[in-house]
Amino acid sequence: MFPVSGFDHGYDGPGYDGPGFAVYVHWPFCKSKCPYCDFNSHVRERVDHDRWRAGLLRELDHYADMTAGRTVTSIFFGGGTPSLMEPATVGAIIDRIAQRWPVADQLEVTLEANPTSVEADKFRAFRTAGINRVSLGIQALDDASLKFLGRQHNAAEATGAIELAARTFDRFSFDLIYARPGQTVAAWQAELARALDYAVGHLSVYQLTIEEGTAFYPLHARGDLVLPDENLAGDLYEATQSQLAAAGLPAYEISNHARPGEESRHNLTYWRYGDYVGIGPGAHGRLTLDGEKFATRAHRAPEIWLERVERDGHGAAAPDPIDRDARGTELLMMGLRLSEGVRLARLVEETGRTLDDFVEPAALSRLIEGGFLTRDADRLSATSEGLQRLNAVLGAILA
Repeated sequence: MFPVSGFDHGYDGPGYDGPGFAVYVHWPFCKSKCPYCDFNSHVRERVDHDRWRAGLLRELDHYADMTAGRTVTSIFFGGGTPSLMEPATVGAIIDRIAQRWPVADQLEVTLEANPTSVEADKFRAFRTAGINRVSLGIQALDDASLKFLGRQHNAAEATGAIELAARTFDRFSFDLIYARPGQTVAAWQAELARALDYAVGHLSVYQLTIEEGTAFYPLHARGDLVLPDENLAGDLYEATQSQLAAAGLPAYEISNHARPGEESRHNLTYWRYGDYVGIGPGAHGRLTLDGEKFATRAHRAPEIWLERVERDGHGAAAPDPIDRDARGTELLMMGLRLSEGVRLARLVEETGRTLDDFVEPAALSRLIEGGFLTRDADRLSATSEGLQRLNAVLGAILA
């Protein structure tokens, strides 16, 4: 296995400004489907782990051939529930990545896990396989909310999983969902206070949204599921920012909070519009090849993806070119989610064009004057008010 003892578990921190080059591995299987989830996840009674290991390795080789010589800065096992993978599969993938690409000295290797699919022996096996960071899908810290969200664990199992992660890994994070039906600011602040008893370096906090195709969607459409109104949702967001910042975990992205130096390097690659390989069913990627940027996307259906990999060496459609207008728009949409904003030199590097080529000057000026954006010689950034209304801000400025 790739030796975790050789890793520097640190992170360059806010001073690190590079986009990186990442590998994302998608494990599509879950024990059950959560009613709010629109991810590419599927429930299967049986999974042929040997066949899936071979398929993931084969598609990884396909992309390694396309991107030889790039230095991998992070690996992320997402899903689905990748903690349902066999540690041997995780180890084989990490080993193959280290064989096919140079890897950074501070390589970050994250695995998503659910409290119902972890136990001490398996966590130790994942660490031996090369995982040095876990992200736990906790979502709530009270049993009634967990039941509403369709989670299979209870609050005691949630905190037990966090404690286990803290004993096993140097770095860990967990997720919470707020703006649940009937939730008050006071109740959410109390829940955040409990979360801060466990959150050491990183915490992800997402507002509940209703997505088409989920079990919640028809309930919401007919009025059986009512979310907090816009004003209350805004109050919950502001309470989150204030409480976590005061506790030393400021937001470095709209929904992600970390102590300085504990930001997720993998997610920063996405938000800084770096290149990343996407492996597995439904996985997306962004790759720069011969100076041009391409979007990659694999077939979503697990069985069809696996059949295509076994036949063709990969399960993806032909890479889709991204023209420079779209590259600039994507970079701004992703980068303005970050508290650091967008480096204007990075925009020029990616597109060969300046900010004024992508935004409406009058709208940009209005939003700066209104306190939603800031611009200096080096960066364009959203203020706290702008981050809370980012969709509207982007809609106004993008040409």
